[in-house]
Amino acid sequence: MDVDSKDETQATEELSKVERTKAASAHLRGTIAAELEEATPTFTEEAGTLLKFHGVYQQDDRDRRKEARAKGLDKHHQMMIRTRIPGGVVSPEGYLAHDRIAGEWGNGTLRVTTRQDFQLHGVLKGDLHAGVHAINEALMTTLGGCGDQNRNIMFCPAPAQDRLRGEVRALLAQLVPALTPSTRAYHEIWIDGEVVHDGKPPADETEDLYGESYLPRKFKTALALDGDNCVDVYANDLGLVAIADREGGLAGFNVLVGGGLGRTANKPETFPAIAQPLGFVTPDRAIAVSRAVVAVQRDHGDRANRRHARLKYLVHDRGLDWFRAQVEAEAGFQLQRPRPMRRLQMHDHLGWNQGWYGLYVENGRIEGSLRDALREAVERFRPAVYLTGQQNVLLAGIEDRRGLEAIFRKHGVPLTEEISPTLRNSMACPALPTCGLAVAESERALPGLIRQIEALVRGLGLEDEQISYRMTGCPNGCARPYLGDVGFVGTTLGKYDVYLGGDFTGTRLNRLFARNVRLAEIPALLEGPLSAFGAERQAGEGFGDWCERVGVDSLRERFEEAAG
Repeated sequence: MDVDSKDETQATEELSKVERTKAASAHLRGTIAAELEEATPTFTEEAGTLLKFHGVYQQDDRDRRKEARAKGLDKHHQMMIRTRIPGGVVSPEGYLAHDRIAGEWGNGTLRVTTRQDFQLHGVLKGDLHAGVHAINEALMTTLGGCGDQNRNIMFCPAPAQDRLRGEVRALLAQLVPALTPSTRAYHEIWIDGEVVHDGKPPADETEDLYGESYLPRKFKTALALDGDNCVDVYANDLGLVAIADREGGLAGFNVLVGGGLGRTANKPETFPAIAQPLGFVTPDRAIAVSRAVVAVQRDHGDRANRRHARLKYLVHDRGLDWFRAQVEAEAGFQLQRPRPMRRLQMHDHLGWNQGWYGLYVENGRIEGSLRDALREAVERFRPAVYLTGQQNVLLAGIEDRRGLEAIFRKHGVPLTEEISPTLRNSMACPALPTCGLAVAESERALPGLIRQIEALVRGLGLEDEQISYRMTGCPNGCARPYLGDVGFVGTTLGKYDVYLGGDFTGTRLNRLFARNVRLAEIPALLEGPLSAFGAERQAGEGFGDWCERVGVDSLRERFEEAAG
């Protein structure tokens, strides 16, 4: 299809403001370079929109808003930088560069995201160019970290060296540039400092995949291995599940489309969705079909209503058969029927494994003694660092077990083996004070809550159960709460909707159990269902599966008083 083609139903609709900004940006240049030179604490709204494509969010410290307002001061503005890290693989030099940037220009912390990225918080506008430039000097990039484009492509981080993983990693290395914008704006602004244009992109620069306006909304892609869903592949716009052949090599991919967990509070027309199977492709056609999926979303996604712009709504509104026909027409070939898949498991790849050690990082925040310990370990052993979709860190190739454990113990960092399953299976988004969308705490609230739940399950004799707990400070779902056995979604400061009935392997959405529950009341709310689960479960049945079998509505009636 022609990049400039438009859906007939949308031709007469008014484009959103973001769409107009992208179309007029000269391929993401806009006024970013000029505004970097200005001695102001913020960028304009238009430049802020384009900065997201470059991996930068404009934020403010919300903890300091009240104080600033009382003194008649402006907000304490700051930037968040997100590095794109395909498959979560970071060289030791790349890790140490991020550690240095965090200390020199950030707030002294690194954050591992649920998409295997690094985030640097608290960077001031005047230090932004230096920070992004330093990331590129470490042979990494922030292009594609955010914005209406394909974002960081996830893949199982376990550094095992089998044939299947090797072939999938080789394809990942080809897929990343195939789904990356062609614009030279990023290089001009952040690397060589030369931006020359007259409001139009250079004549020799074309965005053959993205067009002049890029995608209607963010787009997420993940590669998974048959039998291992450590990347939550069903939560993505596009998922490719690698199927092995009889010799252990790559036979091809089952293609999944239409996943996405964000929704808007009090907008029932917005909803989380899990990806659906579209078909099967051989490895030589995987990149073509991936680009075709992006192109169909480009041409038919909603550009008038950003709340309705994700690929999941296009699949929902038009149907999977229509979507498949569009993808096949764009790709120029037909998809095969999906191949049977093994029962999925959810591995966190932590602890000592053959070839690596996986360290638990609570909510992905690397700071204080943990930051010191990891810096010392990376400087001493020079391991490749792998970031996981559960916000943890794997250190590859370290054979000196005693030496590594001694570093962690010296800095007071608990070993993964000392962490309970309850903590290991919990995740939270950053939320307050940095996220502008947060309506409740998350990263700062979950540590206290999860330890209360840890004590609760221990008292019920369920301390060894694999139950996932995921919290977000708003309905957007960055920590994938709608796929957890238990999900907590912030509704207002100090209150959360509680969801039950997802499955531990991340293939089923959970359902609302209780609305607007005060944080302090959540443990008592969960005690009834958890206790009943311990007494009534079938052999091998997980908590989410038991909730689904019994019925979340039935559980609500059964524990009505506690559920409110």
